Amino acid sequence: MTDSRPDQDDDRRAEQDAPAWHSFGVPYGGAPEPPPYTPAMRERPQGDLTQRIDTSSTQEVHPETRPEESRPEESRPWWTTPGDGGAESSTTRAPTPARSLLPTPTGDPYAAPWATYPTAPSDLGAPPGGAPPLGPGGPHTAALPAGSPRADRRGRSWMPMAAIALVAALIGGAVVLGGQQLLNRTGTLGSSVPAPGPGSTARPDGSIAKIAADALPSVVTIRIKTTDGSGTGSGFIIDNQGHILTNNHVATAGGGSGTITVELNNGKTLPATIVGADASYDLAVLKIDATDIPPLQFGASKDVVVGDGVIAVGAPLGLDATVTSGIVSALNRPVTPGAANDQSFINAIQTDAAINPGNSGGPLLDMNGKVIGVNSAIARIPGSTSDSGGNIGVGFAIPSDQAAKTAQQLITTGKADHPALGVRVDRSFTGEGAKLASGAVQGGSAADQAGLKDGDVILEFEGKKVPDADSLIVAIRARNVGDTVKMKVQRGNQTLDVTMTLQAASS
Repeated sequence: MTDSRPDQDDDRRAEQDAPAWHSFGVPYGGAPEPPPYTPAMRERPQGDLTQRIDTSSTQEVHPETRPEESRPEESRPWWTTPGDGGAESSTTRAPTPARSLLPTPTGDPYAAPWATYPTAPSDLGAPPGGAPPLGPGGPHTAALPAGSPRADRRGRSWMPMAAIALVAALIGGAVVLGGQQLLNRTGTLGSSVPAPGPGSTARPDGSIAKIAADALPSVVTIRIKTTDGSGTGSGFIIDNQGHILTNNHVATAGGGSGTITVELNNGKTLPATIVGADASYDLAVLKIDATDIPPLQFGASKDVVVGDGVIAVGAPLGLDATVTSGIVSALNRPVTPGAANDQSFINAIQTDAAINPGNSGGPLLDMNGKVIGVNSAIARIPGSTSDSGGNIGVGFAIPSDQAAKTAQQLITTGKADHPALGVRVDRSFTGEGAKLASGAVQGGSAADQAGLKDGDVILEFEGKKVPDADSLIVAIRARNVGDTVKMKVQRGNQTLDVTMTLQAASS
């Protein structure tokens, strides 16, 4: 607390009339002077707010319940300043209403410590018009001459302040007690923590949780066991006859000589047989003896756009019933996994949904719960191997339009038909486009009927640039047998426009 000396009174009164910044409830014009220092201020009166307060019951605090005359001098609020000779300027006070602790603003900055100032904002929860001014030594005010109008108003204003301070202390005491209860785990304050209520597993339509809950009963884990070892993959029910769609490289793992077991979502296991498989599209159909499993519905992959939300379901690393989500990152991505006679040509949907070894053959669902793709391959960082590689956010799925068509063909005939030009391409060619190899055009094929010759370079297919041979094959396999297509072909120095009808080539 700062002492108030007579030689500073004039300077301080001048400062009160000067503009001042407003912070933490200090009104413009600055705060009034602190009271003169007296030794009694060192002693905290018995009625000080730091004394323990009983908060076990709620009670209203009325300033008028104890007349000021009955208060011993040492118990008077330490933030008020009495008049000359220790007597207050007024001993008569009008009762303060219990529900209104704030006096009516008068516009006079000395009428009450929170008097209204038109330009001063209400700061940090202060009452409208500003909070009580803070002096250099704490929440006290400067002494005023006894008997003056200002001193008289000042003498009548301490009781509302006392009431507010007591109410705040009661609230603060409750907070402190609550804090002690939280920290003291062996204390007896408060009641025990209530038991949590029953949760709900219901989720709104269109949510990932709801889509996953509906799809999981139709997704299976496929386990292959051969003399050389074992492996796992994924698949899903496509009809009520027990047919399961998966990848060719899952169904024929180990050369197709192993035993295939299907594990349902409820844990039941059933033996399975291969109905048909196609390496070119990397698709296969299995069959189990079960007709009561709800099938998944195919969606239209032609309507998918980049940015659509997707959900991948399967058994990555043998962890069955795993669900991941992401978006469609790209479309018509030419992907050619496998090698030699087992190579596939997929006009793939690219996604960042987590796909790992074991996800192969599982469904890629749209946000309506329909199958828009069959998870088939993932990209790897150069230098990694099939044993060390995993998801890097670049996965590929066979479009559902192709998968549904091929599955039906495999169920009906055991094999799949796919469109072809009837040519072989020169894979040693490093220029732009796909070059036809020498003696590559088959007699009577679509290419032969369209007039293509050995050495022709196909530059465009259906208006899109052909960067290499694999891209041409993928683009052709994405079409249907009987489709009429247009190509731009370079022959020597000539550029030709060629139209042909795609024919079927049995796999």
